[in-house]
Amino acid sequence: MTGRTPGPEDVAVPPEGGPGDARQAKRDKAADRAAVRAFRPSRRAPAIVVALLLTLLGLLVAAETVSALLGDPLRLVPYDRMLGWAVSTPWSNPLFVLASMVVALLGLALLITALVPGRPRMMPVRTGDPDVIIGLRPKSFTRALAHAAEEVPGVHSAHATLRGWTVAVTPSTSGWDKERFAQEVRAAVLARLAGLDLVEPYRVTVDVKERK
Repeated sequence: MTGRTPGPEDVAVPPEGGPGDARQAKRDKAADRAAVRAFRPSRRAPAIVVALLLTLLGLLVAAETVSALLGDPLRLVPYDRMLGWAVSTPWSNPLFVLASMVVALLGLALLITALVPGRPRMMPVRTGDPDVIIGLRPKSFTRALAHAAEEVPGVHSAHATLRGWTVAVTPSTSGWDKERFAQEVRAAVLARLAGLDLVEPYRVTVDVKERK
């Protein structure tokens, strides 16, 4: 996955035109946001794990509290030994430092999982209407771009791979002018990408392979 922000030279730009009033522009942005949210992963697995752990912890605390109030504590957790260890263990103890680091890393991992958006299962397409949401499967997306590359004269076959926000196209040709083929394939793929009118921008890289 590339860390460089796509520039105008390698990102498909949708054709200009259409309604230009502020209301339509606002509606288009709302539609884009709705499409991105609709296909964003829900992070169910981490949420279920955290919910189960919190539920078990709550049940344990409730059981220990009620049993202590009734005069017969369950002592499912050895609190006395834990308290004694905590009181007698200095902050510089390697075991204490290690345990603190593990807890901090687990908390940081959960926080990152919650904040960083995952890769959507579908690729949102612009519709201009927040109530109309359309998405492309990544496999269909790469197949369409590979077909666009194969339509270039001299290209026998092509393969497209999605890597993060970059589409890597590998056309196979019998010619020697790799630079010309690369430019023509790139132009054809960018034209097809612009026609798909996806919400998110994608870079296109071309690596021409010679077929003997």
